[in-house]
Amino acid sequence: MTSAQIRQTFLDFFQSKGHTIVPSAPIVIKNDPTLLFTNAGMNQFKDYFLGNKKAEYARVVDTQKCLRVSGKHNDLEEVGVDTYHHTMFEMLGNWSFGDYFKKEAIAWSWELLTEVLKINKDKLYVTVFEGDEKEGLPFDQEAFDEWKKWVVEDRILKGNKKDNFWEMGDVGPCGPCSEIHVDCRTEEERKLVDGKSLVNADHPQVIEIWNNVFMQFNRLKDGSLQNLPAKHVDTGMGFERLVRVLQNKTSNYDTDVFTGTIAETEKITHKQYDFSDSKEAVSFRVLADHIRAIAFCIADGQLPSNTGAGYVIRRILRRAVRYYYSYLDYKTPLLFQLIHIIAKQFENVFPELNAQKDFVTKVIKEEEDAFLRTLEKGLKRIDEIISREKISGNIQGKEAFELYDTFGFPIDLTRLIAFENKMQVDEAGFEAEMQQQKTRSRAATAIDTEDWIFINEVPLTSFVGYNDLLTYTKVVKYRKVKTKGKTQYQIVLEQTPFYAESGGQVGDTGELLINDEILIITDTKKENGETIHFTTQLAEDMSGEVIAKVDAAKRLHTAYNHTATHLLHAALKEVLGKHVNQKGSLVNDEILRFDVSHFAKITDEELRKVEFLVNEKIRENIPVIIKEMPKSEAMKLGAMALFGEKYGDLVRVVTIDPHFSVELCGGTHIMQTGMIGMFNITSETAVAAGVRRIEAITGGAAIRYVFNKIEENKQVTELLKTKDPIKTIEKLLEEKAALEKKLESYESKELAQISKTIATKVELINDVQFIGQNIEVNSADALKRVCFDLKHLLQNYLVVLTANISGKANVVVLIDEGLAKEKNLDAGKIIKQNIAPLIKGGGGGQKTLAAAGGQDPNNLDKVIEAVKNLL
Repeated sequence: MTSAQIRQTFLDFFQSKGHTIVPSAPIVIKNDPTLLFTNAGMNQFKDYFLGNKKAEYARVVDTQKCLRVSGKHNDLEEVGVDTYHHTMFEMLGNWSFGDYFKKEAIAWSWELLTEVLKINKDKLYVTVFEGDEKEGLPFDQEAFDEWKKWVVEDRILKGNKKDNFWEMGDVGPCGPCSEIHVDCRTEEERKLVDGKSLVNADHPQVIEIWNNVFMQFNRLKDGSLQNLPAKHVDTGMGFERLVRVLQNKTSNYDTDVFTGTIAETEKITHKQYDFSDSKEAVSFRVLADHIRAIAFCIADGQLPSNTGAGYVIRRILRRAVRYYYSYLDYKTPLLFQLIHIIAKQFENVFPELNAQKDFVTKVIKEEEDAFLRTLEKGLKRIDEIISREKISGNIQGKEAFELYDTFGFPIDLTRLIAFENKMQVDEAGFEAEMQQQKTRSRAATAIDTEDWIFINEVPLTSFVGYNDLLTYTKVVKYRKVKTKGKTQYQIVLEQTPFYAESGGQVGDTGELLINDEILIITDTKKENGETIHFTTQLAEDMSGEVIAKVDAAKRLHTAYNHTATHLLHAALKEVLGKHVNQKGSLVNDEILRFDVSHFAKITDEELRKVEFLVNEKIRENIPVIIKEMPKSEAMKLGAMALFGEKYGDLVRVVTIDPHFSVELCGGTHIMQTGMIGMFNITSETAVAAGVRRIEAITGGAAIRYVFNKIEENKQVTELLKTKDPIKTIEKLLEEKAALEKKLESYESKELAQISKTIATKVELINDVQFIGQNIEVNSADALKRVCFDLKHLLQNYLVVLTANISGKANVVVLIDEGLAKEKNLDAGKIIKQNIAPLIKGGGGGQKTLAAAGGQDPNNLDKVIEAVKNLL
C-alpha cells in the first residue's frame, strides 16, 4: 500500500464506525498561550475536553499536522540521526466526546491493525497503566480486561505513569492511556530476545505506533484529581511509523513519505543517499524531515522571525542549511527547490501548501540566502578564534556559545572544525552559557497561574458583543495570574459584550460594575474557547449581578479600521493582482496594519490607486452585510478565507458589495462604509521575504493627517516665498550639489597639501619610515584620504594618523605591504589590541590598513607613542 492509501484506509475505517472526517487544524496555534504549535491531534479539540465548547459531532476522525521540537524522546538535534522521530509529522486520530469509551476504542484499534491492515499479531504488544500509589491512581483494570478479549495476557504489559498516563499540562484534563507497540525486528532476532523486554526501551525497531488516551480526570493546581463530567477518547497514531511497518521498512525515511524528497535532493546535489549513519546520510534525512515542517508552517501563516514560533521555524531552517552546507558541500540555497515535491505529494490532504507554492518557495529561498551570508561570516569568526587560541588548543565555552547564538553554529559543527584544527571545545562552558540563556528566557516568560475560583456554574459562556456593548451578566469564575512579577486577574462572564483579541483585531477594554464597585477591563483575550477579561483588581464580593460595559468610542474606531482592512484587501487584489493574500493584520482604534503577499515593492502610483479605490468605496456608502451561513455556501459565494485559520461548519461572512469584497471574518464592523469617512496610507515597507506591510489611518485621524499635510505645504510655500515650492526646491538642490562639488575640490587640494607637509616629518626607526601625527580634518573619510596620499610619498613605512572629530577619537594605521610581511605586522590587530583600549572604542580592518573610533580623544598622543613603541 502507498502512504496515501494507508491514510485513506484509516479515515474510511473510522467513518464506517460512525465518525465524521474533519480537516487538520493549522499547524500554528492561535488563541492558546500555552502552545506555539499543534503538537498533538487533540489540540484542536481542547475546548471540548475542557467543557468550554460543545462538540459538533460525538465521534470524529482526522489526520493532523503536528510539530514537535522538544519533549519525550524528541530533541531537534536528534531528528535525522535516528530513523523514527520527526519535527513535523502526521497524527492519525479517532475521537469520542462523551460517547464511546475503552471497550470500543480498544476493539477498533485491534480490528484495524490486525484485520484490515493485516499486521502480524505476533509482532504487537500493548501497555496499560499500572497505577500510582502516591497519586492514589488505581491500576487500569478496565483497559486490561478489554485487551484480554483480543490479546494473550503475556503481551499485555503494565506501564508506569511516565509512559501510560497522559496529561494535557500541569493542570487540566488527563487520564490513563494504552499504547500499542510493534516489533519490527527479523524473525530470528525476535526468537533470540523477547520483544516485551524492549517495549519503551528506545529500541529503534520496537516502536510505539498508537496511543489510546482515556480522559476521565481533571488535574488541579495543587496536584489533586477530580472526575471529568464526561469521559472522552483521544487516540493518536504516528502516520510515518505506521507506513514504515506496513511497507516493511527499517526506517521511516525509506518509505514513500520521504523517498521522493530524498531522490530530488540526490538530483540537486549529485550525491547518493546510502542509508547509513554517516553525516552525509543524516543530512539527506534532515532535509527530508525539515522541509516539511518549514513549508507547512509558512503555508499556515507563520513566517520565520527572531521571536516565538517564527524563531522555531528559522532554527529548523538554519539547521537544514548547516547540514547541506557542511556535509553535502552544497553552498547555494537548496531547500526552496524541494517545495514543488512536497506540495504535489500533499495536494489532496493538505492543499494549502500547493495553493501557496510560489509564496512559500520565495520566503524559504530568501531565508536561505540570508543565513548563507551569515554562515560565511561565522566561518570567518571561527577562523579568528582558532588563530588566536592556537597555543591554548581550546575554544572557550563563551566563544562556542557566541558562534551558536550569533552565527547559528551548532556545537557539533564547532566541534568538527575544532577537531580538524587539532583543538578542543570547552563543552561544559558552552552548556553553562546555554543554561543561562534558557534560565533568562524562562524568567522572562514565566506565568504563575492559580486555579479558577468558580462563582456560578454555566454549561457554556456566550458572546453578545456584535449587537450589545452593555449587558447584565454574572461572573462564572476568576483567577489570579502573575507575569514578570506583575499581578493581574482573569475573569470569565456568563455572557459578555467584550470582543476578545482575534483575527488581528485587538481586544475590547471597558469596565465591570459589580455591587457598586468598578473594575477596569484592560484587555480581552481568548483562551481555549473562553473569553478572558483582564483586570488589576477584584471586587470585594464577586457573586453579585455584573454590568459589563465596553468602551464604545474605542470599539467604533476599531470597527472603522477593521472594515477598512476589508476594503484595502479587495483594492490590493484589484490593483496588484489576484495573487495578493493577507499574511497578517493589526486593527485597533488608532491604526490598521495589513501584511500581504507580494514579491515587489508596491510603487507610489500603485498605492495611490489603492488609496483612491478604497476612498471611492467609502464615498459610495455601501452597506456592510454580515450573515452566518454554512462554510460550503460561503465558498460558493467566493468568500475569501485566510490560510492558517480554522473555520467551523458555520461561518460569519462580511460582504461589502458582492462584486468587491466577500470575506470570512469574526471581527466587528460598521454598518455603512461611509461611516469610515476617509482612508490614508501612511507607509509601505517590507516585513519579510515576499511580504509587504501597509499602515493606514481612517476617520478623524485621516482627516487630521490631510490637514497637517496641507498646513506643512503652506508653511513651506511661505518659507520659500514662492507659489511653486517644488520648482524652487529643485533649484536649491542643484545649487547645493554644485557647491558641494566645489567644496570637495577645495578639500582634496587641502588634504593633498596636508599629506605633503606630513611627509616631511618622517622619522627613521630601524630602517622603517614612521609617521605619527595628530591632524585637523572634518571626517574619518578625510583621515583615510590623507593616508592614501602618503602611500605615494613614502617607502617601507608605518603611518598612524589621529584626529579629534566632533569630540570623538579617530585613528588610521597604514603599513607598507612588504613591511607587514617582513615584520609580521597587522594593522587590524594593532587597532584592536594596542589602540582601541586607549580611546575607549573599537575598530579593525586589513593587514595594511585599519581604522578605529572611540569616545575618549584625550589619549591620541598615547596612541601615537604606542604604535611607535612597536618599532
